[in-house]
Amino acid sequence: MTEHLGFAAMLAWLLDHRELGVRDLADRAGSTVDEVRAVLAGETPGEGLLRRFAAALGFRAVDLFILAGLVVPDDTAPLDAAAGRWVPHIVMDAAHLPAAGRRELLQIVRALPQEERRTRFAPKQLAPLADGPGDRVIRMFRYRNLDWTGMAKTLAVVTPTYLSAATYGVIGAGRKDLTPRLVTHCAALLGIDATELAALTGVRPDAVPPPAAAEAVDAAALLWELRRLSATQTRHASELARSMRGDSHDGYLVNLPGP
Repeated sequence: MTEHLGFAAMLAWLLDHRELGVRDLADRAGSTVDEVRAVLAGETPGEGLLRRFAAALGFRAVDLFILAGLVVPDDTAPLDAAAGRWVPHIVMDAAHLPAAGRRELLQIVRALPQEERRTRFAPKQLAPLADGPGDRVIRMFRYRNLDWTGMAKTLAVVTPTYLSAATYGVIGAGRKDLTPRLVTHCAALLGIDATELAALTGVRPDAVPPPAAAEAVDAAALLWELRRLSATQTRHASELARSMRGDSHDGYLVNLPGP
């Protein structure tokens, strides 16, 4: 069974992997050497410090909160859980577009006005998650408005991974281990370095992960931007993505980027 690393061990690994010293991180994060050393010694970082660590290390704050096993602040969550109904279809339709079309759709989504948050983000969970590596990865997708079914569909189209929705629930519950292949493909859709995600989830890769395909890179960017949209905005974006695709059939090709 894959064991979850504590945040101190994760931070120490990241600093070593990136050849950064304690002083380097402190300077980048606007913190003190003593604060960094305290976290490396096992002290739980406060919300403000963890946000600064995320910026200094090039992580999205929500991902670092999840990896650290801490409560995710409301302001880093998706705007509207109801928008998750359309998110996978937008990303899958976008993956069928040529590169120029994917860029155009992303620019349109980014240009949509920011609406006010009306409710607290509270995604439905069909089964309890375990406090482990699988839970962390599943939660990162949940905070991108993808449930198990959304994960199954989207990963199948933009990566070579084809698993059932229920399998992701089993992984999240800790009854099935993450594999190097799955971590690599999840990292592509999450927009996280695959080597780093593997190490931070305690998975030993079989080899150096290959670069993510262009379709997966663009899908990750679009998936992230969709987090800030309301359900109404996301529905309109879904209609646009479908019209841009212009196919006469309703299906999706699996594993578009190829092996």
